[in-house]
Amino acid sequence: MSVTLVLVVTVVVIALAFDYTNGFHDAANAIATSVSTRALTPRIALGMAAVMNIVGALLGTEVAKTIGDGIINVKQFAESTDATMQVHGLIIVLGALVGAITWNLITWWFGLPSSSSHALIGGLVGAGLASSTQVEWKGILDHVIIPMFASPVVGFVLAYGFMMILLYTLRNRPYHRTMRRFRILQTISAAAMALGHGLQDAQKTMGVIVMALVAGGYAEHWNLIDANNGLVIPWEVKIASALAISLGTYSGGWRIMRTLGRKMIELDPARGFAAETVAAGVLYTTAFITHSPISTTHTITSAIMGAGATKSMKAVRWNVAKDIVIGWFLTIPAAALVSSIIYFLMNALIA
Repeated sequence: MSVTLVLVVTVVVIALAFDYTNGFHDAANAIATSVSTRALTPRIALGMAAVMNIVGALLGTEVAKTIGDGIINVKQFAESTDATMQVHGLIIVLGALVGAITWNLITWWFGLPSSSSHALIGGLVGAGLASSTQVEWKGILDHVIIPMFASPVVGFVLAYGFMMILLYTLRNRPYHRTMRRFRILQTISAAAMALGHGLQDAQKTMGVIVMALVAGGYAEHWNLIDANNGLVIPWEVKIASALAISLGTYSGGWRIMRTLGRKMIELDPARGFAAETVAAGVLYTTAFITHSPISTTHTITSAIMGAGATKSMKAVRWNVAKDIVIGWFLTIPAAALVSSIIYFLMNALIA
């Protein structure tokens, strides 16, 4: 068995492992508010989220193409018949994955809801820079940096505004009966959020797997590049990525769930519904319209803060929110650093 084939298989397996860690790391994104308001039991919420992850993962491929083609340029390896070049390209993708998984595990252990998406992007950038591979800075600016700052602001403002509208509309309704109805509505909003999570995050793994196949010289065999020089995502890759993130989600992310659902702010069912509905809307918009791989974590966290701030600004535990924001800013450079180290180590051992 050739070194190239071994590396391709290794990268695909590790990519699916990353997808799995993404699932249990980000399970809280979809269901923390529903569980904390007792709209759903944890196990039922996780089962529902796992199913909706699969559905969402199969609804599109544009985010996958952005990851596979918009961060670093791997097509140069597809065009080469030199096995050394192919191995070099696969080491870059492998370094990126290991960097992303390492940061995911660190933040999961400390219960910080950091972004798996930005960990992966940071990993790709770090390995790309370490290997002197062309980094698509314009694509990163348009599809990563701008959305990274815009999505939390949009999530906060829209959730705050939506919740204020709900408060005004329902101001004369009996509180306890209204909250019982919002618990039912939260089942729908949590499902919508879980679908958005699959739509966004499973596609990122699809993009990485296709990158590995392209770098390994399998582009022609799998018909991975279309007539317009764009990437094609095979159905086998879609199914594998959907199942991996779904299994990860079902295994749960209890540490982060506590941070989002209780430590940052105590939510009632109405505010949980508002946060989930807004976050899901932002995820759908970016997936289908801008094709940006935004962070589900950033989006739901900012929406929770926005909905919670309608109680009062003091209702949000800003010291917890501050720790989360610090984690956000550290994610890309930290994952990039780890991935560059992994790249240099593997390049010394294999290349």
